Amino acid sequence: MKFLAMCSTGLGSSFMVRMNIETVVGELGLSDVTVEHSDISSAGPGSADVFFVAKDLEDAAQGLGDVVVLNSIIDMDELREAVKSAAARHGLL
Repeated sequence: MKFLAMCSTGLGSSFMVRMNIETVVGELGLSDVTVEHSDISSAGPGSADVFFVAKDLEDAAQGLGDVVVLNSIIDMDELREAVKSAAARHGLL
């Protein structure tokens, strides 16, 4: 299972969200999940099982598949719930 955090450039915010997702994945004990980050223009439907983007990139992420839109990329409680929900959708919890 692969989670992909994306932003417009694939540098700052996607890397931060990736690290935070890795923290939550560790808390949940999801050993079968890998987390990466990327710019949104490099991502395609086969790039990951779940895609995480900020609200401003919601439209650009259409058609990728299972897209999680984050209202705040710094809210750990929101991210924790989003990761739990994605993990449950994919039978990991």
